[in-house]
Amino acid sequence: MKTTTIFFTFILFVLSFTTVSGQANFEKEKTAINKMLDEFNVAAAKADYKTYFDFFADESTFIGTDATEVWNKKEFMIWAKPYFDKNKTWNFTSLKRNIYFSKDGKLAWFDELLDTQMKICRGSGVLEKINGTWKVKQYVLSMTVPNDIVDKVVDEKTVIEDALIEKLKIKK
Repeated sequence: MKTTTIFFTFILFVLSFTTVSGQANFEKEKTAINKMLDEFNVAAAKADYKTYFDFFADESTFIGTDATEVWNKKEFMIWAKPYFDKNKTWNFTSLKRNIYFSKDGKLAWFDELLDTQMKICRGSGVLEKINGTWKVKQYVLSMTVPNDIVDKVVDEKTVIEDALIEKLKIKK
């Protein structure tokens, strides 16, 4: 009986240590991701083209606020280059950020509210740890629309997006 009690006490100790160290490991990763995402935003604000795009994985996707903006890394780099060259990039500052992890800790995803020139936007994305470094696999930038003015916004964009809807239906 005494041996069984000692055995189960040991097992509980190991399990609690593993859980605590696992949570601590995710806290360390969360700190690293927060730092990375902040540096990602600073690189854009400083028009540091190389640093900004080094945060993206080779196989990554950027989805912008316009329904037509879905680019792989190379396409996004081409689109963004003139803005970086003219120092006319974007300056986003995180107001609130949430970070989540897959069970194995190899993937993370986030959502954040951003202070931008477009007022509050939402950035969200998927990150993968590649060779020990977190890289953006997918980034989605969305403009937020307060519920009180949704009808006005829909009225404003209807003509443009009705035409796009028809084009997309045809391509389907």
